[in-house]
Amino acid sequence: MEKEEGIFRFEELRVYQKALDYVDWVVSITKTFAQDDISTPFKISASQIALSIAGGSGESKQQFINTLKDAKCALRECVVYTTIAKRQNLISELAEDESRARLIELSKMLSGFITSILNKERAPVAPGFNS
Repeated sequence: MEKEEGIFRFEELRVYQKALDYVDWVVSITKTFAQDDISTPFKISASQIALSIAGGSGESKQQFINTLKDAKCALRECVVYTTIAKRQNLISELAEDESRARLIELSKMLSGFITSILNKERAPVAPGFNS
């Protein structure tokens, strides 16, 4: 799965890069949180989105789909942490809206990626050609 330039193929995925952008955003926004709060699990869940994409990339198509679904589970955890942070007045309404917008975009990208992988799996093979 490694390329000549020393980059792993999953690093080229736009959804992976967007997941990393979200991790950066969460780390930045949680810097103001108190020590005994939700910042650590929030950062872990945000990181898990990117980790799931990366971890499944070297596996079979079905395993990759399963890890992309794991990424969606971590994403939903981030929705909950966003809501908790807002309810505890740890983030502003603007930050809540930004988090949700980023998570919606990531969710759509993950769903589209899963659909793309499934469609490639089901694509008919022309007679006389091996897949």
